[in-house]
Parts: sequence; structure tokens; C-alpha cells
Amino acid sequence: MRQVLDLHIHSRYSRACSPQLTLENIAAACRQKGVDIIATGDFTYPEWFANLKKELTEIAPDAGLYKLKSAPDDKIKFILSTEVALIYKDGERCRRIHLVVHAPNLKAVAELNKQLDKKFNIQSDGRPILGISAPEFVKLVLKIDSRFLIYPAHIWTPWFAVFGSKSGFDSMKECFKDQTENIYAFETGLSSDPEMNWRLSALDNLTMLSNSDAHGLNNIAREANVMDLTEKPTYQEIYEIIKKGRRGKSGLEFTIEFYPEEGMYHFDGHRDCGFSCEPETSRRLKNICPKCGKPLVIGVLNRVEELADRPAGFRPPRAVPFKKLVELDKIIAEALGVKSRNSKAVLKEYQSLIKEFGSELFILLELDLAKNGAKIDPVIKEGIKRARNGELIIKPGFDGQYGEIKVFSNNPRRARQRALL
Repeated sequence: MRQVLDLHIHSRYSRACSPQLTLENIAAACRQKGVDIIATGDFTYPEWFANLKKELTEIAPDAGLYKLKSAPDDKIKFILSTEVALIYKDGERCRRIHLVVHAPNLKAVAELNKQLDKKFNIQSDGRPILGISAPEFVKLVLKIDSRFLIYPAHIWTPWFAVFGSKSGFDSMKECFKDQTENIYAFETGLSSDPEMNWRLSALDNLTMLSNSDAHGLNNIAREANVMDLTEKPTYQEIYEIIKKGRRGKSGLEFTIEFYPEEGMYHFDGHRDCGFSCEPETSRRLKNICPKCGKPLVIGVLNRVEELADRPAGFRPPRAVPFKKLVELDKIIAEALGVKSRNSKAVLKEYQSLIKEFGSELFILLELDLAKNGAKIDPVIKEGIKRARNGELIIKPGFDGQYGEIKVFSNNPRRARQRALL
């Protein structure tokens, strides 16, 4: 049974996150988006953990997946998760690494929180900062319950990632040391896609996951994983798929991807000067900003090229397929000629399409546009078609600034009589 999983989001208790990120709102957004299993996020934060215990119930004994007590069904399931920031010194360098953690049940979370609270401040933020090394953290977590899943978040981003140019390592082994064998997966992050990660052979034996890292409701499922699960899925089933890297039937079918150029760290650059460039230009400039003379922030594309042992375009024999998308509200906003994806006009059109067709991901990835074209605004339909085909105008992001993705080269409303050119 095909299920969509977004395994990394945040709650309203994480810094720079929407106050609308409540469990009830997250579940409602998942129904609209077409997500079946969603991360809780932030289970280390005491108040959020209290919400999890109060508002969720296990879908079946020992299932390890949860639903809202108030929900009429278990269509939307929650998997217990959090992201932690590790900041520590290793090899005479300060390391800053983000890890995703999934727990098998609330009891295991309670014990982990108890242990972390003894040494660290887990009440300061939904994504706590812990002064502990990666291998020590893995050892601590697995001692509590061997069924915890731990893997690197957005592995290439410069500042807080296992391969980050500013504070990361050059290999998983260098980072996780004697605990490397307990790392079964990694998260691509918004600024990289599977093709970029396929260039590093050391990642072949790890399961490649794509998650939204959503800080707001409308970003849920901008990246996600599509798995073939049993009719009554469990945490253990998901754990086994990730651990063993099962692909295709009864495993990971494909991932849903953000266009990596839209990510905040795809290119190298210096935001204060408004300067960005490809890796080749950075090398020519010796990684120095030509406008101010300060070091450039080396982005994901450059870092991939630095560590890659395969050429661009290489595809491993057992690679999991992927599909790229542009979020529906962004397409609608551009089609309507408005700047904000949160405008009333956009939300009205979005809700109308969801009511007609069921979910955003179905509309973006599966809807037969030829058959259902009469029910969709022709400009929006053309935008969906172009996004599916990758016919986009892209300005890559850099140094913490999101890239720009445009479906149309000009205002599509004004150009409507000119055949949507």
C-alpha cells in the first residue's frame, strides 16, 4: 500500500517556526497535502512532549505510530521524531551537526528526555543544542532502546551538517567513528537532490531520505518519501525499510524532491554583497568574494564536487527513483500574478482544487491534466505541466537565501491572449 511519509518537521516550539504548527493543524495540512505519515518533530521539548502524550494515541498496541485522539480515523499517522543540534570540538575544530531522531514509542522518548535533561538544556528550543559528540550521542540513544533511528539531517548544508563546508567532516566514519555501523540513512536536504548524492560512492549503502524540514504548515511535504507499506503499518516496518535499504515493492518506491537550486545553500556566495557563483568561479576567485574580499560561503554543489568520486550524471544500479515538484500554492500565486502564496486569492483557488481532486501531491504528480483540464484554470494547468517537465526559470539560492523558481517568463495573466508564452 503506497504511503507518503514526511519524516522531519518542526513544532511551534522551534526557533523561527510558525505558531500554527500544532498537532491538529499539522494533521489537517497532511490531509490536504496527501501525506499519510508525518513526523511529530521536537519531542525533546518538554511542553511539546506533554502535548504528544495528551493529544496522541497509538493506532494499535506496539505499533509505534500514533494518531490524534480527536481524529475520526487513523488516516494521518504520526511518527515520533526530533532534530538535535550537536556542537562540540573534534580534531581541533568546532563541529556543528544536526541529526534526525525517530523513537519507537513514547516510553523511549520519556527516557531519552530524562537522560538529556540531566546534562543539557532541552527547554530552550524545540531543536535543542547539545554539547555532545555524534558518536557519544548515538551510543546514549541506542543504550536506551536499540530501535531508535538516528541519521544526519540535510547532510551538505554549510553550517550544521555532517558534510558541511563550515563545520563538517569528509566522511561518515570520520564523524560517527565506532558508531558508524548504527547509521542507516541520511537526509538530502533542500539544496541537494539524489543525482548529486549518487556521485559519492560512500553513500551507496545508506538509505537516501528526503524530508521537508518544514517550519510552517505550507512547507509540509515539499520533500517526502513514498513507501510501499502494509495496510496497517508500524514503526518497526518503517525502521526495517530504512535500516535494510529496501527498495521498490515493500520498500522505498521513490522520493519527492524540491528543486535543489531553490534551496538556501545550493550555490557559493556572499549574501551581504548579493554575489553568488558556481563552484568553478569560486575556485578561480580562491573562494573570496570579489566585492568585499571576505570568504565566500561554500555551498552544497561545490561541496559535493569536492567529495565526489563519480562524474555528474552517474546513476547507481539500485538507485531509488525521484520526482521533483514545485508546490501548488506557488504555481497558483504565479498563475494569478500575485506575489504572496498566502494571499486570499491563492488560498481560495488552492482549497477549490483540493476539494475537487483530493490532495496537493495527487494534483502535482498524478492528476490526468488532459482528462481533467476543463476543471482547472488553464494558466494553473499550464504551470503544473511545466513544473512536471522541469520547464522552469531558476535562480539558485546561496548563503542562506532561497533561490527563485519561476514557471512563467512574464505575468501569465497579461500573456494569456498570447498563448501562455
